[in-house]
Amino acid sequence: MTQISAGGLAVEFGASTIFEDVSFTVARGERWGVIGRNGTGKTTLFKVILGELVPTRGSIARVSGLRIAHLEQHRDFGGAATVWEAAAGGFAELLKLEASLAAQGTRLGELGERATKQQLSQYDRDLERFAREGGYTYAPRVDAVLHGLGFDPDDARTRPLERLSGGERGRVGLARQLVAPADVLLLDEPTNHLDLDTTEWLERYLKTFGQTVMLISHDRAFLESAVDHILHFEGGTATPYTGGFSAFVRQREERRLSQQRSFEQQRRFIEKEQDYIRRNIAGQNTAQAKGRRTRLARLPRLSPPPDADAVMALRLESGQRGGDQVLVAERVTLTTRERTLIADLDARVMRGDVVGFVGPNGAGKSTLLRAIVGEQPAARGTLRLGGSIAVAHYRQDMSQVPTDKTLYEIIQDLRPTWERGSIQGHLGRFGFTGDEVHRGAGTLSGGERARVALAMIVLARANLLLLDEPTNHLDVESIEALEDALETYEGTVILVSHDRALLRATATRTWVLHGERITDYPGTFAEWEAVSAERAHAATIAAEEEEALRRTHERQQMRRPASGNRDDRAARRTAQRDLERAEKDVARLERRVTEITAALEDPELYTTPTGVSRAKALGTELDEARAALDDAIARWERAVEVAEASGPVV
Repeated sequence: MTQISAGGLAVEFGASTIFEDVSFTVARGERWGVIGRNGTGKTTLFKVILGELVPTRGSIARVSGLRIAHLEQHRDFGGAATVWEAAAGGFAELLKLEASLAAQGTRLGELGERATKQQLSQYDRDLERFAREGGYTYAPRVDAVLHGLGFDPDDARTRPLERLSGGERGRVGLARQLVAPADVLLLDEPTNHLDLDTTEWLERYLKTFGQTVMLISHDRAFLESAVDHILHFEGGTATPYTGGFSAFVRQREERRLSQQRSFEQQRRFIEKEQDYIRRNIAGQNTAQAKGRRTRLARLPRLSPPPDADAVMALRLESGQRGGDQVLVAERVTLTTRERTLIADLDARVMRGDVVGFVGPNGAGKSTLLRAIVGEQPAARGTLRLGGSIAVAHYRQDMSQVPTDKTLYEIIQDLRPTWERGSIQGHLGRFGFTGDEVHRGAGTLSGGERARVALAMIVLARANLLLLDEPTNHLDVESIEALEDALETYEGTVILVSHDRALLRATATRTWVLHGERITDYPGTFAEWEAVSAERAHAATIAAEEEEALRRTHERQQMRRPASGNRDDRAARRTAQRDLERAEKDVARLERRVTEITAALEDPELYTTPTGVSRAKALGTELDEARAALDDAIARWERAVEVAEASGPVV
């Protein structure tokens, strides 16, 4: 069933056209990714869908009674005092009804037999409504979503909302939206405040959610996994595609090739007609020439494909080679007043390394980058930069961009000898042209500030780049430009990011921060993902085997001796021997599964290439051991049945 239908939508603000001729239909249960360069109209479309903005032309139709939840609607959490209350804000009416039922129940208990029929009837009606609207299921749902987004549900019931950071408030807003009673979710950059684990949880949640989702995102891996349709804003309009992100890339390329061929065919036809008109307009065939000129004037002109070039012409270069040993960390411990963030880090970063640095939000990744540039003292240990190492630091909050200056002044301060044309040309390569170069940096959007920050990084010509979530505010095209630049950069990079596609494409080493410790994995991020999947697989197998063995042990304890005597003592002895043999097999295989699982859970196993190969072999061995254990348990259960039927051995 179609829930949202758009036909020929156009939005204009004065003389500026945001987009035009946008048509698509959204059916129940579909998941749409809305992508495109910053400023092309993605958020504007959401406002049109919500009814907050009336399109200049075209129509938008929504099925009657459609409930839409939008993240921006929940930035203000109303009177919520705790994290849990804020997340459950979509059930405000249900919470009031629950409180009313509690008060009514207390009152009815006090009245006893004196309660009136009207009071009893009101209580019954409210109780029925409470059950019908999910009163008995909303609390577990809120708990599950909060847990998935990195909050402790029990702690959330008392944790003051006012003490949350901006990123944490963003996650609470997302939780509130995910649990709200709605038919359609509109999510605007939902992964911006999420780490890898919570991003992957959100992917799984949306795929099993059941309701319709439209989300704006620049995370290519997330889009590939979470959506089944793409609406791409480009060239002043938007085009719908079926499939995930990789399917969209293929279809877009095919569409561009077809559009280019049609454009070239029409161009050649027009040139041929114009040549005929020029040669014959004043000659013997003037009537034919005039006719062709009239028809040519009426011919609708095809447009060439939109410019496929990235919005940024980004090229990263280092001014000097620097030493082979770029960074040395020896027993480094970083702390705050409340806790230890990183303990006993020993690492060496070599020239040319691209270190993908991942871990939970708030665990200390940004703190380590600040420590490298001397802004955060180490509680213990030493951090040393190698000889001739020049550092450029892209900060997650982009505070390196001075907000009290214009874009022109920012670049002029970094290159005081440059002439006006050079400054404007440099800014133009990052999408700022004409009078835009005189805009104050304080007026820029997040995506625009990110591009200015990268323009500053380029001028640094550093041989060590510290990049802290550089993709947070960039669109897909800009991220791809950054990816291309990092792949050709000859210096060293430490990249803090939750963008898996960027990490897969660029990282040659992986640091994983978990529980105060950094695991230094000597392989690519894609290899680390494979290893992590193996470890998760081992943990799943261990949990399943633990449950199977628990049931087996319970049955062993509950096994009763058979009553009565039988003549066939040999059969009873055989059954008993089979049972004892099966029990030994179960115990032996149980020990083997435990040994392999422990080996796979050891972080040190994954720090060398031989260890990675060993992990893969252990994974195969674990599957075989588990299958053998399942067979042994089945044999034991059959032996138990035979032994019980045979009776005790005399």
